[in-house]
Amino acid sequence: MGLHKIIKIVALLLAVVSIVFFVMILNLGDTIETSFAAGDDVTSVTWAINIAYIMLGLVLLLVLVFVVKGIFAGDIKKTLMSVGIFLVIGVVSYVLASDSLQGLPLNDGKMISPSGSKWVGAGIISFYILALLAIAAMVFSGIKNLTSR
Repeated sequence: MGLHKIIKIVALLLAVVSIVFFVMILNLGDTIETSFAAGDDVTSVTWAINIAYIMLGLVLLLVLVFVVKGIFAGDIKKTLMSVGIFLVIGVVSYVLASDSLQGLPLNDGKMISPSGSKWVGAGIISFYILALLAIAAMVFSGIKNLTSR
C-alpha cells in the first residue's frame, strides 16, 4: 500500500471523527450555553477540546513532514526563492504598518500596545498584498489560457 493511500485513509478517518465530534458538540450546545451563563465549569466539552488539540498536532506534524519531504525532493532553489519573497512581503508590511493606538479597546477594556498594533497592521497589510498577488496570478493565468487557445 502506497504512502498516498495511507494518507488518504488517515485524512478520511480524521474527517469522520471530526464530524462525529461536531455533531456531539452541537447536541450539547444548550447545555454548554447555560453552564457558561451560570458560571459553572463546562467539563462536557473538555474532552472534545483535548481531542481537537491532539488532531491539530497530528495534522501539523503530517504537514511539516511532507513539506520537508517535498522541499528535499523538489527544486530547493524555487522553494527558497518563494520563502524569501514571502519574508520580503512580511518585512515590507511591517515597515508600512503604523503603531498608532487609535481604535477600539480590547475585550478586557485595556488598550493594545504600540508593538501589538504594529504587528496587527503588518498582518493586515500582508494579507492585502498576498490577496492582490493571488488575484493577479488568477487573472494572468486566465488571460494566458484564453490567448493560448
